Amino acid sequence: MSYSEPRPFFPGWLFLLAMMTALSPLSVDLYLPAFPTIASDLGVQSADVQITLAVFLFGMSVGQLVYGPLSDRYGRKPPLYFGLALFLLASFGCMLATDLATLTVARFFQALGGSAGVVVSRAVIRDRTTTAQAAWAFSMLMLALGLAPILAPVAGSLLLKVMGWREIFAILGIAGTILLLAVHFNMHETLSRHTAERLGVAGTFKRYADLFRDRQFIMYVLIIALPFGAMFAYVAGAPYVIIELYEVPAVHFGWLFGLNAFGMIAGSQLNARVVARFGPAALLHAILWPPFLAALVALTATLAGYASLPLLMACFFVYMFSMGMLSPNAVALAMASQGHRAGSASAVIGAVQFLFGTLGAVAVSVWVMPSAIPLTGVMVIMLGTSLLIHHFGHRHNILILHGSDIEPSALK
Repeated sequence: MSYSEPRPFFPGWLFLLAMMTALSPLSVDLYLPAFPTIASDLGVQSADVQITLAVFLFGMSVGQLVYGPLSDRYGRKPPLYFGLALFLLASFGCMLATDLATLTVARFFQALGGSAGVVVSRAVIRDRTTTAQAAWAFSMLMLALGLAPILAPVAGSLLLKVMGWREIFAILGIAGTILLLAVHFNMHETLSRHTAERLGVAGTFKRYADLFRDRQFIMYVLIIALPFGAMFAYVAGAPYVIIELYEVPAVHFGWLFGLNAFGMIAGSQLNARVVARFGPAALLHAILWPPFLAALVALTATLAGYASLPLLMACFFVYMFSMGMLSPNAVALAMASQGHRAGSASAVIGAVQFLFGTLGAVAVSVWVMPSAIPLTGVMVIMLGTSLLIHHFGHRHNILILHGSDIEPSALK
């Protein structure tokens, strides 16, 4: 793939990866409107159903660590066969659940299966592209990921009204079946036999240890994982701030939430257009500042008592727009030198992201104040730390300083 050659807006192979990547967030956003109905049907409190979400996020983190080494050993397609098959079976298990315990267990295995698509998608992009091309490809994935929080809650509400909460999981199972067939008939294996390595349990742990000792890699992982944690803080804290503090009717919250998700889409598509010209390293260097400054403005205004809802929404929009540019470039740079262990590297990126995402959400939940200070404060801390790590890496010549199309061999 060359930037000088005509390139389709969304090539088929990348569209398939985008759908596999979007499967897990869809599994979260699609059933959120059904929480009260699920609770009523299973005879529990609505708050009790939230454990199924926490277990799903945990399964996503664990699953990625499992599939990474497997995809480096056996190829990209075999883990997808297993993962998507597990996802579709667990989805139908969710549909048939008659109590909360069964639903919770089924959700864990659903996440364990769905996480295969997230890990393998990043590895396949690394197999097929160079660094700047990968940044473009990850930008296109962000288009699908950005649409999920806009469309899924609306679709979930409609499905809940027309059919029921069990049918939501049936549709997820059907989606998993379609993707499994698409992988079998339309996806080509991208892992070279010369690249594949025979790893036992000890070898797997050694590979992960080597990745965590790779200063350049782990810095890029933290640079993206910390803003990802700020995003989960936003997801966890925004409903309270917007609905409770500013008394916006819950029916309108989805539109405000969707507007910021649209900002992430816009940022990712801008990144796709300019990354070939400026390079992922230069863009990452520039785009780390706006989200931090936006969060700082929001926190300062909140502390001073001048934080109006339009001001906060503008700050959140800047943050989400920046995430659309920050994430593709940081992931592409992290994966740039990991061709021989792309699956394992992808797994570490995903696991650390979800770890910080959980920390961000928990921090906002336990920092109880009748104010937007917990939300904006957590965002400032996480975004500021990401910025400091990037500055330290550049100052000590650990991170990539420039280059628009860096070959992996140049980074050895």
